[in-house]
Amino acid sequence: MKKSINTFLVAFLGMSGVAMAQYPNTPPEVSPMPMKPEMTEIWEPQVKVVTPGKSLGDAPSDAIILFDGKNLDQWVSQRDITKPAPWKIVDNDHMEVVPNSGGIQTKMKFGDCQLHIEFSAPDVVESQGQGRGNSGVFLQNRYELQVLDSYNNRTYSNGQAASIYKDVPPLVNAMRSPLEWNTYDIIYTAVRFKADGRVDSPARITVLHNGILVQNNTTIAGLTNYIGLHMYPAAHGDDVISLQDHGNKTQFRNIWIRKL
Repeated sequence: MKKSINTFLVAFLGMSGVAMAQYPNTPPEVSPMPMKPEMTEIWEPQVKVVTPGKSLGDAPSDAIILFDGKNLDQWVSQRDITKPAPWKIVDNDHMEVVPNSGGIQTKMKFGDCQLHIEFSAPDVVESQGQGRGNSGVFLQNRYELQVLDSYNNRTYSNGQAASIYKDVPPLVNAMRSPLEWNTYDIIYTAVRFKADGRVDSPARITVLHNGILVQNNTTIAGLTNYIGLHMYPAAHGDDVISLQDHGNKTQFRNIWIRKL
């Protein structure tokens, strides 16, 4: 019985030129079709051309520019989405949190994405722990990648810069000093839900902090909670990217995103 099944599989797969690729250690019992180089060449569809940015960190040609220093037209107030984003633009270069004005969020909604964002802690170091340069990047408006001044600043590991807040610490602390800019390059895979609302596959995230891998295809346990365990909320789809107002004058610049 075993021999007849193997014979059938090898014969079936061998005729398509797949048997030797998938089962290289299985001796064929039926000679497969002779392979030619062109049999494993994929010509169509052609791969889309995307022009890279001129310098490292610049947006590629297919990116959506969320902030380039000129205006906050792609953002609104989280407290009232009918109103403009209340943060201020400095020197036509970066935006700065206006403490206690509330967070901001994109007008557009996103799911799977590649997100580039640059941030800096306030130039004047004040407070310590969670009180220094605190903010956050929320994917799908629910799952937080922590922004914090973690340069010579001890706090709980799953609350420092580049942590999935109150969930997963970063692999390393790659934070630059408060007078320097930091970059996050984020690859985000959105949570999938079954038809009945249960989680089919959780959200996952990869993060490079200043070019250093700090989250490696990390599973996000659920909704970001300050108190309590992480669990996924009711089923949802694409949603906004939001930035947190935590009462610190944290700064952001050069924000772009690619839908995946």
